[in-house]
Amino acid sequence: MDPYLLIFIGILIIPITAQIIITINYKKYSTIKNSTGITGFEAARKILDANGLKDIHIVETKGYLTDHYDPQRKVIRLSSQVFQTDTIAAVSIAAHECGHAIQHKDGYVFMKIRSFIFPIVNFASKIAYVVLLIGFLTYITNLIWLGIILVSFGVIFQIVTLPVEFNASKRAKIELKKLSILVNEENDGAEKILFSAALTYVAGLISSLLELLRLILIVRDN
Repeated sequence: MDPYLLIFIGILIIPITAQIIITINYKKYSTIKNSTGITGFEAARKILDANGLKDIHIVETKGYLTDHYDPQRKVIRLSSQVFQTDTIAAVSIAAHECGHAIQHKDGYVFMKIRSFIFPIVNFASKIAYVVLLIGFLTYITNLIWLGIILVSFGVIFQIVTLPVEFNASKRAKIELKKLSILVNEENDGAEKILFSAALTYVAGLISSLLELLRLILIVRDN
């Protein structure tokens, strides 16, 4: 089979598969209430306070799975469904974002690296495909290679992001058990939610690597 077709199929199928897995697990555990009756907001507040992070605010934000930690403003933003509900999914996702806040407090090395390279990667990502397009249109090989190098910065960022996300999930599971936010088999549900979320980052990295390989093959073959 044509290697270009295989790569194209991989770029399409891998992220879709990961998204299906997280959607299935999220829909399942977003309908199962946790036995403590604690909401995502309450779980996040409890975890933050237990880790000496009372200065971090938790706010509700719009959107679907738009939850994130903002290290610049020291704010955890939780989507409405996570913020307001007392499901296994809600407290699991809230705990994951708290995991990022604890990383920030502890000076987790990969989080520091990610924060340091983010401005560079952000700039490189904005101009990478413009450079590539100009390179292909003008047949300037060096310009094409420059575009590929710029694309690779995004891949490096994703590689650094993986340990950040897996470690945040690990911290989340520890906090959920330690503070008895989830009990017994509820922790298995949290495990599935957190694994599914991490899987999307793995899928994104694989897709980006395949895209990078596709660009390299195009230059090599022409």
